[in-house]
Amino acid sequence: MDDGRQSKELKQLLDESIGGQLYQIVLSNSRRKEEASRLKIRPVLVKGSLCYQASRYTGTKVFHENLEEQALKELLLTSIQDTFRQTEIICREWRAVVLVSKKGKVTIQKKKQQNGEAATPDLSHNKVKRYILPEGEVVPFLVDLGVQTKDGRIVRAKYDKYRQINRYLEFIEDILPILPKERTVHIIDFGCGKSYLTFALYYYLKVLKNYDISVTGLDLKEDVIAHCNRLRTEYGYQNLNFLQGDIASYEGKDSVDMVVTLHACDTATDYALYKAIKWHAKVILSVPCCQHEINGQIQNETLQPLLKYGLLRERMSALMTDGIRAELLEQMGYEAQLLEFIDMEHTPKNILIRAVLKRAPSARNTEVQKLLQALHVEPTLEKLLHEE
Repeated sequence: MDDGRQSKELKQLLDESIGGQLYQIVLSNSRRKEEASRLKIRPVLVKGSLCYQASRYTGTKVFHENLEEQALKELLLTSIQDTFRQTEIICREWRAVVLVSKKGKVTIQKKKQQNGEAATPDLSHNKVKRYILPEGEVVPFLVDLGVQTKDGRIVRAKYDKYRQINRYLEFIEDILPILPKERTVHIIDFGCGKSYLTFALYYYLKVLKNYDISVTGLDLKEDVIAHCNRLRTEYGYQNLNFLQGDIASYEGKDSVDMVVTLHACDTATDYALYKAIKWHAKVILSVPCCQHEINGQIQNETLQPLLKYGLLRERMSALMTDGIRAELLEQMGYEAQLLEFIDMEHTPKNILIRAVLKRAPSARNTEVQKLLQALHVEPTLEKLLHEE
């Protein structure tokens, strides 16, 4: 297909798709690494007028722009021919895929939507986020914790906490297939604090998903534990218990399916991870906090020009601490991920380690050992595992 004919067929396809029946257009597989990795188009109504929202995905950021029809056609024609190798166009009655080869050859595949596949465009300018705990539905523990009013509205000053709770439940939703349904699931929440997330976990798994669960929350503060137990009794959550105690010395369980440790300070996270490993816990969810240990140990001549700055030393040490923890979990048979828990603008303590047990432990990772030696550090989790 020559260039002129290719351009004509593309223009015809865009003319057919852009209008009242367009659902969305997604351009992906960029040929230029320095540009956006994906471009998504959807129709929106702005002040009663139809236009098109173009969302450019660059790294972890998304940039939005509203375009008129002609400007959109020009953008798409250029982007398809010069930047993206694949374009998917979805309309109410048909869908098309445009593929561009390395030599620039354009292939268009178009077919009708099957019965039941018809796509209806959402023309709202600002899409409403669908939360696991939707606003408007009264959840007793959210009311008592001050996140929700008695009629189900979210308290604006607590909206970040509301988003955090729902984000946390999304992480749990991802690992549901791993949790056993044929028996009681045993869960430990180390350093539970005021237990926003502990109550959320229980409510989601027991009330919404009907899992047979037993949850224990552990914290050092006696008054906090007493308050959480009062709420537990008030809600009738029979298999949710809060205990006062220290993570390092806790010996209350022989077998645990999931270990949660959110914002346990410094090496308390290491003791929680170690106990999870000893229990062969199927799932670990950890948001570390106050990673001071490596900060006080780290020495490296090559990195010294950076380490002399206290702020950089602190941040580098925190990242190295959690990276090493993830590698040690991998060594012990877990598949570990480092995920963003909540937006960095709300707190720098926003990394969640999610680890799922996949295999038997392996030999000590020599690359990790070389890293520890190069940094002159000996993290608590490594020491616990080595002594074992």
